Amino acid sequence: QVQLVESGVGLVQTGGSLRLSCVASGSIFSINDMGWYRQAPGKQRELVAVISSGGYRNYADSVKGRFTISRDNAKNTVYLQMNSLKPEDTAVYYCNAVVRTGTFKSESDYWGQGTQVTVSS
Repeated sequence: QVQLVESGVGLVQTGGSLRLSCVASGSIFSINDMGWYRQAPGKQRELVAVISSGGYRNYADSVKGRFTISRDNAKNTVYLQMNSLKPEDTAVYYCNAVVRTGTFKSESDYWGQGTQVTVSS
């Protein structure tokens, strides 16, 4: 029904930058929140950043001031600009969207397949 496709897999050095993109497609009536989560080896998946349909942003403390989330509602796309990357940012990054597929349908969570980000020291 709804697919999320991420792009921007990368290997960067400490202090470098990387931009992730995620496009939602399929049976989309409306999209509420869009966000990015990450999961490092041996750790639980954690929220990185989320942005509402109205542009309200929320960030994990560990990325505040370094990462910026944005979205293009016309393109059903969410971006994550990551600057001043650190080795501890190394993880698989997952895109998430809260989507309504019809006028009288409830919202559901959808996830991308994940994209690897590796920051070398």
